[in-house]
Amino acid sequence: MASDARVLARLAGPLAGFLSRGIGRWIALALLFAAMAAAPFVLGEYATVILTNALLYVVLALGLNVVVGYAGLLDLGYAAFFAVGAYTVGILTLRAGMNFWLTLPAAVAVAAVAGVVVGGPTLRLRSDYLAIVTLGFGEIVRITARNLPITGMASGLSGIRQPWLFGWHIATPRDFYYVFCVLATAAAIVSARLSDSRLGRAWLYVRYDEDAAEAMGIDRVRVKLAAYVTGAIIGAIGGAFFAVNLGAISPPSFSFSQSVSILMAVILGGMGKIPGVILGAMIVVLGPELLRSLGEFRLLVFAIGLLLIMLFRPSGLWPGRSHAK
Repeated sequence: MASDARVLARLAGPLAGFLSRGIGRWIALALLFAAMAAAPFVLGEYATVILTNALLYVVLALGLNVVVGYAGLLDLGYAAFFAVGAYTVGILTLRAGMNFWLTLPAAVAVAAVAGVVVGGPTLRLRSDYLAIVTLGFGEIVRITARNLPITGMASGLSGIRQPWLFGWHIATPRDFYYVFCVLATAAAIVSARLSDSRLGRAWLYVRYDEDAAEAMGIDRVRVKLAAYVTGAIIGAIGGAFFAVNLGAISPPSFSFSQSVSILMAVILGGMGKIPGVILGAMIVVLGPELLRSLGEFRLLVFAIGLLLIMLFRPSGLWPGRSHAK
């Protein structure tokens, strides 16, 4: 009996610590979701619109994190898939009169095909060739959208109808805020599941050493293509909801600077770290808004702040953890 009591006493400490960490994590998540649910009522309509834009960046950054953070592929044209999703929805709803929810699978399919067409030949190469190709692809998509009549040319598309869901007309800024909350949560869950999957481990091995991964039997081209297409699909979904949120889209919304901003969010928070990427996206969007009182100096101060973060936290704001499995 005494020996059993000693064994139980030894187990009690670690078990209590484990439970406390688990309970603390769930309490923090509950408080976070409660704050997110109450934010539109507390902060007002303008802040709700800004937060919705931040959540859009969270979705896009989590999609790019699969490409850059998990697989280690430098993508400088991620806004192209953002544009593919937005224009697919805009064209099908305006030109073909389709329901938004029916256009969503089409946007995913078009983005997946574009990802295979661009990534298939390029991912067989090494070094920075992918970065050059994706940069060119992003500009090709933007310039094509600016010159085709079906995309509205330079004026873009306007009058995109906002969707209905089981009798709920998603039309107000508050409605879209909650929609993007769901999208950001879903993107985070999918990213976490992918990271802990067999495919996620293959991405990690390819990221750190392609030759060693190939020697272990991993098809590096197939694995990298899976990451690229997955990121393209997430970006297209974000673009689809972006189109119906604004009701209008135009080529300047998908410029190279958008790709850089999304990439900056991933690097700033910490590549491969989901909480860090979310934090980085929030900082990229909310930082300039919080500094608006500085007037014309706000972007300078924001840029200096980013440089300081990169100097003192070169691996990202979120602390890293071991990838050992």
